[in-house]
Formats: sequence, C-alpha cells, structure tokens
Amino acid sequence: MKAIILAAGYATRLYPLTINTPKALLPINQKPIINYIVEELNTVPEIDEIYVVTNSRFAKQFSSWAQNAPGQIPIVVIDDGTTSDANKKGAVGDIGFVIDQKQIDDELLVIAGDNFFTYSLRDYVDFYRQKNHDCVCVKEWSNKEELSQFGIALLDTDGRVLDIEEKPAHPKSNLAVFATYLYQRETVPMILEYLQAGNNPDAPGNFPAWLYRRKPVYAYVFSGECYDIGTPDSYRDVCKLFETERETAR
Repeated sequence: MKAIILAAGYATRLYPLTINTPKALLPINQKPIINYIVEELNTVPEIDEIYVVTNSRFAKQFSSWAQNAPGQIPIVVIDDGTTSDANKKGAVGDIGFVIDQKQIDDELLVIAGDNFFTYSLRDYVDFYRQKNHDCVCVKEWSNKEELSQFGIALLDTDGRVLDIEEKPAHPKSNLAVFATYLYQRETVPMILEYLQAGNNPDAPGNFPAWLYRRKPVYAYVFSGECYDIGTPDSYRDVCKLFETERETAR
C-alpha cells in the first residue's frame, strides 16, 4: 500500500499564517500537523512508501522537514510544479499527478495534509480489509447548520454509500465526509480515467462521489475528532485546546 499526503494547496484563508509556511507544517502543541499524520500512517504495516505532494513554493520546506520526519516509512516529496492558486492542479489532479509520476500499481491511502484528527488509521484500514471495497471516512455531525460546509454521505444499513454530495444546500444525512480515502489497486487507474474525462479536479471528495456510481464504496464511521483548520481563529482554537489538554495531562 502507498500513501499520498495532499499538501499542494495555498491555504489563502489562513493568511498571513500561510504566506510563507504551508498549512501542513503549522505547529499544534509544538509539532507540525503533518507529523501527526505520518505517525498514524506508521501504525499501518501495509504502507511501504509515503508521497507528500506539494507545490513549487513550499517544496524545499517539505524536503527539509522530511529529513527528520517521524517513523520508519520512506517519504518522497513531490513538487507538482504549480506556483499559486491560479495554476494549482486541485486535489484530485495532484493524486493523478503522483500516480502518473510514480507509476503506482498498488492500494492507495489518500489523506489531506491539513487533517488534524484523533481517530485510528489502523482501525480504518481494518474496516477497509473487512469490507474489501474502496472506503471513505465519515463522522456524524451534530451541528445541522454546518453540514452544508461538508461533503455529505448517505449510507445503507451495511455502510455502503448510496449518495455523496459536496456541500449540499439540503443535506440528506448528518454524515460528514473527511479527506481520508482508501482505494483498491484496481481503482487507482480509474482516478486517471476520471481526470482524462474532464471531471472536476479540485476537492478530493469529487472522485468518490463519481466512483460510488461505478463500484461499491463503503463508509467508515469514526468516533474520534477531525478538525477543519480553515481560518486563523480556528487554528488558534485547536492550538489552545490541545495545549490545554497537554497541561491537564501533566
């Protein structure tokens, strides 16, 4: 299994914090966000390589970070050649770029580089093995007013995806989709097929929203937390929360 960490965005909503620093390298409790992701990836024995796809503005910073990244899994930093929001490839575009550049012929775990979460990737992979199908990751979201900010999944009683809609005006469920995906080996070429057909390359949830109509996709419902760090205020709130938790644990 290969893992792709998506870190090629420019996080303009977080300016000025991310003008010179990529979002994934912002610290929470004195540790870059991406370190938490890599530590979780290292709990999955099947993963034998991690690709961090970024842009030309931040490639050197990620290459420096990778020299002392946690864990034992080899990390390869890939520059997608973009320089701004105006010419970015989009998340699905970056996934396709890595697949093409590295000729990936393997299972694939894709995760957003700004995901700060407390659930277990090992448990998620175990669920994926049990279902033996492609999987998305969802959480029951209690705030109904915020549901329209997410991709929303509708499931059957066995957890199979019946519908995924990006940021719907009228959500069909309270299950918010988060950017962590598990794809079978035979699904990986379909990402290139999706892109070659001219489909939307932006949000990573666009691909599973297309995929579930073509083959079974299941949803892992996690019980931990996953934080959307989209603004300076939300970043400060998460930093404060986890600094408080650390002090409480002492």
